Amino acid sequence: MKRITVFCASSFGTEKIYEEQATALGKTLAEQNIELVYGGANVGLMGAVADGALNAGGKVIGVLPDFLRSKEIAHLGLTELILVESMHERKTKMNDLCDGVIALPGGFGTLEELFEMLTWAQLGLHKKPIAVLNVNGYYDSLIELLQTMTKKGFLKEVNREMLLVSENIDDLLKQMKNYVAPTVGKWIDKKQS
Repeated sequence: MKRITVFCASSFGTEKIYEEQATALGKTLAEQNIELVYGGANVGLMGAVADGALNAGGKVIGVLPDFLRSKEIAHLGLTELILVESMHERKTKMNDLCDGVIALPGGFGTLEELFEMLTWAQLGLHKKPIAVLNVNGYYDSLIELLQTMTKKGFLKEVNREMLLVSENIDDLLKQMKNYVAPTVGKWIDKKQS
């Protein structure tokens, strides 16, 4: 993996550990010569992951919709800042640039980005590893929901397993490097449910 896209919050959340782990993730990526692709902002966990990578000598590519730049949140110290027209174009560009995806804690935007990447993978549009860094159990409820979706017949086990999960950065990166995408298609017939 040469580049990883990180989706995360533009706020810090309520616990200091979120910022600490975002910074640590950026630093670890830089130390492993993995370039960071992220949303281009200098605020919240987005700024923390970028600064973690930059301060460790890493390369950081930000992808920012032009309308957000006018709100003065663009990170000015990046290796490269790519301006796009829309949020959808941002996601597409971030996908094009990366070899894998990690979601840190975040809100609606982070979840939307994570699930779009999972949906694209489920449909066979890419075979990249997709992961969540489950900082302090932040994604426990989401993981439980995915298990319920599988039990109730709305998500295949093989597709649920596409989401890699760990509370440890090194373990998560190891899982991503060893990831093999499923070969089974999304649709199932009634006999399989």
